[in-house]
Amino acid sequence: MNLLHLFGLPPAASTYAADIDFGLRLTFGAIVFVFFSWSVYLAYLVFRYRNKPGERAEYEKSEGISKAMIPGLVVLVLEMILIIFWEIPVWGKIKEEMPKMGDVVEVNVLAQQFAWNIQYPGPDGKFGRREQKLVSFSNPIGLDYNDPAAKDDIVLANELHLPLGKTALIHLMSMDVIHDFAVPEFRIKQDIVPGMDIPLWVKPTKIGTFDLACAQLCGFGHSLMVGHVVVQTPEDFAAWLKKEAPAPQAASSANNF
Repeated sequence: MNLLHLFGLPPAASTYAADIDFGLRLTFGAIVFVFFSWSVYLAYLVFRYRNKPGERAEYEKSEGISKAMIPGLVVLVLEMILIIFWEIPVWGKIKEEMPKMGDVVEVNVLAQQFAWNIQYPGPDGKFGRREQKLVSFSNPIGLDYNDPAAKDDIVLANELHLPLGKTALIHLMSMDVIHDFAVPEFRIKQDIVPGMDIPLWVKPTKIGTFDLACAQLCGFGHSLMVGHVVVQTPEDFAAWLKKEAPAPQAASSANNF
C-alpha cells in the first residue's frame, strides 16, 4: 500500500499528480528528519546543560556563526533545496507551460454560489458569447443564442466530462465571489477570482468519476457546492458530446425565457 494513501490522499489520476506526490514525500521526509533531529538536539542540551550543584552558569559573547545557529541553518538549506530543485521546476511546468491550442479539449467552468456551470463549445469549436443581462434560471451563464457560435454550445451543471489521455484546457471564471476548483485525484487546487479568466490544464490518466469541490469558503451554502468530473475513453467522450448537443429549436428559443 502506498504510504501516502494511509494519510488520506486518493489515487493519482493525472500526468503531473506523480510529481506532486513526490514533492509531498520529500516534504514529509524533511519534516520527519527535522523533527527527530531537533528532538535529539534538545535532549542533548537538556542533559548537557542541566542544573548541577556547585556550578554557575557561564555567559560568553559569540561572534559569527554560533553552535546554536547550526540547526536553523540546516533547516534553511533543506527548504532551499526543496524550493530550487523541486518546487520551482515542477510548479513552473504545471503553471507556466500551458498546452498549445490544437489537439486539446477546451472547456469553460463558471463557478457561482453554489454550483459549477460547465460550457463546451460544440462542433464548431467556438464558445458562444455570454451576456450578464441574459442570465436566468433556464440560462445560468447568460449565453446569447443570437450569436451563431452559441447555438451548438453544451451547458451543464456540476458535471465535467473529460477524455482519458487527452489534454484538457479549462478556463476558470467566477460569476460572483472567490471560489476554488479542487479535484484531489488530479492534485488540482486553483482559486477562481471574479473578473479573471484563469487557465488550467490537466491530462487524465484514469477512467472514473471524481469529486469536484469548492475549496474556498464562498458563502452559507459552500458545503453544497459539489460536482463531479467524469473521465471517459475518447470514444465514449465523443459519443457523450454528440448526445448532449442541444436541439436546434431548444437553442433558438432559450433567450425567450
